[in-house]
Amino acid sequence: MGKFQVITHPLIQHKLTILRQTSTGTKDFRELVNEIAMLMGYEVSRELPLEDLEIETPITKTVQKTLSGKKLAIVPILRAGIGMVDGILSLVPAAKVGHIGMYRDEETLQPVEYLVKLPEDIDQRQIFVVDPMLATGGSAILAIDSLKKRGASNIKFVCLVAAPEGVKALQEAHSDIDIYTAALDEKLNEHGYIVPGLGDAGDRLFGTK
Repeated sequence: MGKFQVITHPLIQHKLTILRQTSTGTKDFRELVNEIAMLMGYEVSRELPLEDLEIETPITKTVQKTLSGKKLAIVPILRAGIGMVDGILSLVPAAKVGHIGMYRDEETLQPVEYLVKLPEDIDQRQIFVVDPMLATGGSAILAIDSLKKRGASNIKFVCLVAAPEGVKALQEAHSDIDIYTAALDEKLNEHGYIVPGLGDAGDRLFGTK
């Protein structure tokens, strides 16, 4: 079973509280999403493998640790996932970025995939799938289905706010996936919005309605 972790670092919690508030405008919202994603990136990347490297300091030769060339990919679920990419890239600038585009069918309320653009060697990469919200879990499940179809196996899902229903659905569909969130909220309302949540992350990031 993949692990489920709520990252409770004080800076993350503080920034998330500001993010939730109606009074936080687009510019600040965008900056906060990036900052929280970067801070979460420390925890999400904690298990990246290391290898020994011989280097020379001003004093002597020595063997020290370096990342062992494990290739990374950050895959945002469009639109809102884009808001988390730069924060994680600032920690691992060499990571490739793929994109998975989804929209919600107004009739069925189910997510529909309209774009998948991934690095060619996606099957060899450690993948961070990012989306600010894990609500029903539908988009996350479909995105991970897409990645697995293309041979990916090493996948972590990173979000800012999760609903218990979405966590349960994602764990049932993909029991091998690690899930990281900055907050586990109370529930989904009848419209599929997370309560207390932060509203529509895409609209708030991009200033749309």
